[in-house]
Amino acid sequence: MSTQPVQIQPLSQPVDIGGAASFSPEVEKEIDAHLAKYPVMRSAILPLMFIVQRERGHLDPPGVAYLANRLKLRITDIWEVATFYSMLHTEPVGTYHIQICKTLSCKIMGEPGITQHVCNRLGIRPGETTADGKFTVSLVECLGSCGTAPMFQVNFDYHENLTTAKVDQILDSLT
Repeated sequence: MSTQPVQIQPLSQPVDIGGAASFSPEVEKEIDAHLAKYPVMRSAILPLMFIVQRERGHLDPPGVAYLANRLKLRITDIWEVATFYSMLHTEPVGTYHIQICKTLSCKIMGEPGITQHVCNRLGIRPGETTADGKFTVSLVECLGSCGTAPMFQVNFDYHENLTTAKVDQILDSLT
């Protein structure tokens, strides 16, 4: 009886992400300036993620590969951080990203009605983007404004003590 060597198949195969992103000399200079601020390169991960997101619209696989190369980290190290923070996007979002706080203080103070009003007004549900790409609505965990609930964040701007009338004013100012 002859014994054949057992061939072990790998559990997963490398994913072709199409190579790393590239950036203009101006953006590379901005990245270099951030890297110069930190004695440990990994510490620049968040500012560099914001730059890549600003330039590419979100943290896509080529952008993540670029960051991994520049920071000398594994791609999984970049994804771990990217998927932890609600202000980092791994999928495209609208020009205006409305992040509605869904935790207890906001819920008690009227978040469900605010969410329904925003979604009805925009014609989308949480997690969706309007057809024109202008608005994305997301439900997120605590944004740290419990004393002024209900609240949402549009891009990086907080809007607190929301009422449907205040929501209408905010949305009207964005259209």
